[in-house]
Amino acid sequence: MKLAGSVAVITGGARGIGLATSRSLAAAGARVVLADVLEEAVTAAAREIRAAGGEAMAVAADVTRDEDVQKVMEAAVHRYGALNIVCANAGIARDGLMLSRDQRTGRITRVLATEDFRAVVEVNLVGAFITWREGARRMADGGWPGLLLVISSVAQDGQPGQINYSSTKAAVAVWPKIVTGELHASGIRNIRAVGLAPGYTATEALKDLSPDTVAGIVKNVHLGRLVQPEELASTIAHVIENDAIDGTTIEVNCGTTYGAWQRAR
Repeated sequence: MKLAGSVAVITGGARGIGLATSRSLAAAGARVVLADVLEEAVTAAAREIRAAGGEAMAVAADVTRDEDVQKVMEAAVHRYGALNIVCANAGIARDGLMLSRDQRTGRITRVLATEDFRAVVEVNLVGAFITWREGARRMADGGWPGLLLVISSVAQDGQPGQINYSSTKAAVAVWPKIVTGELHASGIRNIRAVGLAPGYTATEALKDLSPDTVAGIVKNVHLGRLVQPEELASTIAHVIENDAIDGTTIEVNCGTTYGAWQRAR
């Protein structure tokens, strides 16, 4: 697959990994459709890419709504006449322990709210599924060479305080195997499926943390730093142009390691 001239839809495109990827792909000649629930931010992101000489459009969309995702895909096909790359990047985190115990009394004083568990599943899992499904059906019907990408995380290994987030990231990490098998069984050869599992990445959320907190995060990272969004974007560009990468999830994590006390077992 050639990156130049391809058509890419990226959800969660207003900031972070989605924005970095959109910039990178557009700079390489791809025509990019950025989708995000943050309408003003995603519109500004597309405008910035166009000002830099790239081809981009923005669509406000909630990935948990079928009709919104359908609108995004139809906008891409209508505007650019094809659909080649769909990156299900939109995601949220609402961290918290399932049970929080008062150290003095020994009694449970707080629990992770059901709505916080459900919200993360809806965006990170259901939203990613709708994105892949609606992208894949158009690629298949159009006969265009296609790539389905999903953003997992090193949290797929199980992080305490992230039972909701880690569950969704572990789930999407196996999607490439499942979907590639389904495409193969159906005789659909023009679509690949790949996951990307970033380590701790220098997105807006982590940039706002204190230096001490960031130091605590990277102390178990071999390179001693956060992954840069641009490094993930360059990995995605490589995956797009290397057809041999299919049916797998790739970790890009600066050598993240975990002590036994950190890993949920």
